[in-house]
Amino acid sequence: MRDDEHEVSRHWPGPRTVAVVNGKGGAGKTPATVLLSAVFAQYGGAGVLAWDNNQTRGTLGWRTETGAHDRTLLELLPQTQRLLGAQGQSADLAHFVHHQPQEKYDVLRSKPIRLAHENRLSPADVDSIHAVAAKFYRLIIIDSGNDESDPMWLRMIDLADQIVVATTTRDDHAEAGALLLEALEDRDERSARLARESVVVVSQADPKASSAEIADVVAGYRPLAREVVDIPFDREMVDGHLRLRALSAPTQQAWLSAAAAVARGF
Repeated sequence: MRDDEHEVSRHWPGPRTVAVVNGKGGAGKTPATVLLSAVFAQYGGAGVLAWDNNQTRGTLGWRTETGAHDRTLLELLPQTQRLLGAQGQSADLAHFVHHQPQEKYDVLRSKPIRLAHENRLSPADVDSIHAVAAKFYRLIIIDSGNDESDPMWLRMIDLADQIVVATTTRDDHAEAGALLLEALEDRDERSARLARESVVVVSQADPKASSAEIADVVAGYRPLAREVVDIPFDREMVDGHLRLRALSAPTQQAWLSAAAAVARGF
């Protein structure tokens, strides 16, 4: 645990971007985004942003606390050039992000009440938002949608320094994550490197899943990724707002291990 705490407490020279991915909905991308952000902010201090880059009703805003406004990345986007200019200040971001007071990271929401085509951004929009995030945050963790062909999704991969594959022990979730890694291997050399250096987080979504079933999923990913971490079942992760401190001690320790695995990749 001391080694893991040391890893996640480090600050790197320059910002780092992590994309949390899986082509299946419900595979645990949003919980992974929230809880990795919470661990890095808790141990490494401020400067962590969780960003919902999802064109199909992203739920990051539903699993985290709301700030003093209801603004999203759609309100941030017209202000990116001003924020990137000499007059842009980090405190200006409080107009657009939702600070998590207990765990000290910020959330940039999408707008799930809008139809999917109204949330869709261009690659240039993703670049603009990422440029602002990289100016003011040391670590950016991006929650992604399920459409791996969408330009928003592909541009996120191009900007990522590392990817985290989130999956549960369900066969369809595990298979989708493995297929995604194989597809990235074939996309280009940079994507192939991201796949080989990825971290896989396997969450036990079913409390009745046996230890053998969990071990099978973990073993299946070991040849595909740099590290694989399994997360025990925890009722606090099922729905509602996610708070690291509300999880059981073994689950908190598992997420610390997952964050340390990510940190070792920087």
